[in-house]
Amino acid sequence: MSRDPGPSDPSLRYGEFLSAVRVRQRLVSYNRVHEEGRSQARAPQLRLVDLHRLLTPYVSVRFLEQARAVVPLALFLALFQTAALRVAVREGDEIILGMLAVMLGLTLFMDGVKYGLMPFAENIGFKLPGRSPTAVVLAFAFLLGGIATFAEPAIGALRAAGAGLDPARTPWLHLLLTRYPDRLVFAVGAGVGAAVVLGMLRFIYAWRMKTLVIAVLLPCLAASVYAGLDPRLAPILGLAWDCGAVTTGPVTVPLVLALGIGVGAAAGDRDNPLSGFGIVTLASLFPAMAVILVAVGLVAEVPDPGALPALAEVGTAAAWWDQTPVAEMIGALRAIAPLVLLLWLAQRFLLGETLAQRQLIAYGVVTAVLGMSLFNVGLSIGLIPLGDQAGNVVPSAFHAAQGGTPLYPYAFGVGLTLLFAATIGYGATVAEPALNAMGVTVENLTDGAFPRKLLIRAVATGVAMGTALGVAKIIFQWPMLPLLLGAYAVALVCTVLSIDEYVSLAWDSAGVTTGPVTVPLVLALGLGLGKAVGAAEGFGILAMASAGPIISVLAVGLWIRRRSAAEH
Repeated sequence: MSRDPGPSDPSLRYGEFLSAVRVRQRLVSYNRVHEEGRSQARAPQLRLVDLHRLLTPYVSVRFLEQARAVVPLALFLALFQTAALRVAVREGDEIILGMLAVMLGLTLFMDGVKYGLMPFAENIGFKLPGRSPTAVVLAFAFLLGGIATFAEPAIGALRAAGAGLDPARTPWLHLLLTRYPDRLVFAVGAGVGAAVVLGMLRFIYAWRMKTLVIAVLLPCLAASVYAGLDPRLAPILGLAWDCGAVTTGPVTVPLVLALGIGVGAAAGDRDNPLSGFGIVTLASLFPAMAVILVAVGLVAEVPDPGALPALAEVGTAAAWWDQTPVAEMIGALRAIAPLVLLLWLAQRFLLGETLAQRQLIAYGVVTAVLGMSLFNVGLSIGLIPLGDQAGNVVPSAFHAAQGGTPLYPYAFGVGLTLLFAATIGYGATVAEPALNAMGVTVENLTDGAFPRKLLIRAVATGVAMGTALGVAKIIFQWPMLPLLLGAYAVALVCTVLSIDEYVSLAWDSAGVTTGPVTVPLVLALGLGLGKAVGAAEGFGILAMASAGPIISVLAVGLWIRRRSAAEH
């Protein structure tokens, strides 16, 4: 009977045993190195078809998700323009390329956010509240909310919104958008930061969402009344409330929710599945207040915009860094780099942890920058021109332009235009991926009492009605203030009658509906429509589209509660 030699075997001395062990180790190491060398030698044999099989399923799912949100909307706009309005789409080739750039850019950007930013945010969200004082958590929350706003893809649409405004009719609005756009963006960022801080305090002190919404909304409406009654500030009111829709995009919402859920868990709400709802609501309201305050300061600072010297003309020979797509790349880097730096500093110095999976995070950051650059290029040559064309030609259904005749009788043409606006709002909302994910969550949390399809239809119906109301505001040149007060008065009544969970859900649903595709398209549509009908400005569609789903979801929630009470 044979046996393995060991240190207790008398046939071998101990030194000979160690020598045998070393020989075995060298043989194993040699075989491992030899196998790795052979694997490396075989690595270049990976064919293009193999890369295609590996990457296509991964990329196609994300690309198709963006295509489902972009293509139906663009096709409807083009078909309505050609079939109902009998006007061909101009520069169709460029618009198609722009749409492809938008879809590919969003695909890359969302993937970059997932791998480059979310690992930071999730780790910090769950660990920071337990390791740092409350003041540090609140300071980080303010910075996170503010800086994340600059990285939102749709924020670029605000910078381009003032090009078609008439400075003689809306001098301070034109001034804010053209000469001081950075003030506008910083105001929106500060508003989001303040909203995130209040959301964290709500989790820490277990404040009811219903009370918080009323406490925040009333000062916002009071500031709106002050602005709406001042002829100098009234044109800025629509822009201020539209800014709330721009802030709740694919960067701000997931990062802020990751931090909010962590704070809620640290505060004892770990078992409350609805602890994350509510922050999006506040991030939609605070920017409106911040923009109004900036406008008040601007009016006090510049009492006569006409006395300002004209902006310097840009020379024809622009530097290489001012040219597209290099300028878009630099702009994307400026937007994303501060956010990455903030998250890294928090991870390194507040948590005391080194950076794990550096290559994956670097891939995510680079992909996010490339995606945002490509999206902005597509925005400038695809989405914005398409929305602007639609806005310019839609009034021909009821409005005679340049001595011509309208295509349809006035009442029918206006009705067709409002139906077009409602369809745009409904279709864009149904195609929004974030709303579908929210519907699944709500259906699970309510044990099927609020089904996913019912939530999607309720939100889409509210957005459709709000979009149509916003378009009517531009067509008939209604003042913004009565529309805001009427819509939010109804929303307040429904809020008082609803339970806290449905309040959080309904008010958050307003932010989910305004994605990076819908915001610039609707902004361009409104501005083009306002220019075509001779309105002073074309803002307010997004504001009404955000108020609509609050009312519709709260109404459905009240109906569900009434039905449940009747069954029991």
